[in-house]
Amino acid sequence: MYDVDNDVIADIESIRKCNPQRFEIEQLTAVVFEDFEQRTIVGYVDTSLEDFWVRGHMPGMPLMPGVLMCEAAAQLASYFVQKNDILGCEMVGFGGLDNVRFRGAVRPGDRLVIQCKQKRARRGALVLCDFMGFVNENLVVEGSIRGIPLPADALREVSPT
Repeated sequence: MYDVDNDVIADIESIRKCNPQRFEIEQLTAVVFEDFEQRTIVGYVDTSLEDFWVRGHMPGMPLMPGVLMCEAAAQLASYFVQKNDILGCEMVGFGGLDNVRFRGAVRPGDRLVIQCKQKRARRGALVLCDFMGFVNENLVVEGSIRGIPLPADALREVSPT
């Protein structure tokens, strides 16, 4: 179907055209597969000893925080939604997580491969995606994520520059 090492269809620069996250909160390295008809997308995040969470989570036994695994899935889903104009909005935000289960660890140096599948969408209101994350073909996280339109203009007005 796809080769995670060789089939990059969107690198970090392409992802940045759809997603606003930058610096430490960017949790997506590349997209390697997209099937609009099947509403499926696959991407990954490469972890390293330089990641901001390594020093403190947890000393002597660094593990990628589960919330960052979910954030990576959210960014992949957001990329899909924005690239394909599914919600018809400028910015997609977290609307909720359901049935999230952590089944394994992600350590510095691991590649977390994430698959998202859109289950339903209501333009201007909500998108629901199921996601799974793998390290070396082992399931480490799964769940459902909701995305909602964010009022980008209103948020810009109060954001510090």
